[in-house]
Amino acid sequence: MNIGSIGAGNMAGAIIRGLLARGFAQAANICIHDRDEAKARSFARETGVTVRQSNAEVVAWSDAVLLAVKPGDLPALLASMKAEILGKKPLLLSIAAGTTLASIAGGLGDTGSSVPVVRIMPNVNARVGEGVAGICAGSAVTEEQLAWAENLFNAVGRVVRIDEDKFSVFQAVACASPAWTFMFIEGLARGGVKKGLTKEQATAAAAQAVLGSARLVLETGLSPSVLVDTVCSPAGTTIAGVAVLEEGALIGTVMKAVEKCYERDLEILGKTR
Repeated sequence: MNIGSIGAGNMAGAIIRGLLARGFAQAANICIHDRDEAKARSFARETGVTVRQSNAEVVAWSDAVLLAVKPGDLPALLASMKAEILGKKPLLLSIAAGTTLASIAGGLGDTGSSVPVVRIMPNVNARVGEGVAGICAGSAVTEEQLAWAENLFNAVGRVVRIDEDKFSVFQAVACASPAWTFMFIEGLARGGVKKGLTKEQATAAAAQAVLGSARLVLETGLSPSVLVDTVCSPAGTTIAGVAVLEEGALIGTVMKAVEKCYERDLEILGKTR
């Protein structure tokens, strides 16, 4: 399938780079358009994908179109591209935060529900093949199309089918959390520097420790709390550090961050609690 991307920002770039690196698609089968032409050209030089001169050209050429614009820009995009989308009916893959399937269909008019739309909530780790994406589909999407979309995002990580009303909490847990994880890695690295490691040594050690810990959770199926206990020896060094994190309410603070992120997504959706 030919894949087009309307938007070539950080998330679209991460997805496309991941697809290319893992051989899910070839550069010849991917095109992009971005209103920042210089950015699009730079990305094309790096990856070998084709730059189209307009969104209409992307839709005309593509079997599947990644809608990778800011949520606030999506209504105007759909209005301007209504005729092209309704005429071609490509598979639309929307990664716009806070934008429901119903709002996309509505943006295309009364007949918009005939267009196959898959809503995906990915995270930036797709760039290195370790992303996670929540996914749900509109009524016009066939099981074959949904399976293809899942395979596309499985190529850059893992996919979880979820009900659309769970997207707000999913994005808080899976899509905002890389930023918080980077902060945790930075804290570990700075602690190492404070005690004599170089920043490069400390960052590499911290990042690998976080990566390995995550794999241990996924591959053993054990609860994180159980794994904490396996690392803590009585009166040992690890439990001493755990006590400090407990005093600082690490878990409670992270839970509050998830809640705040969830509430912000509801605000974007125009909802109130």
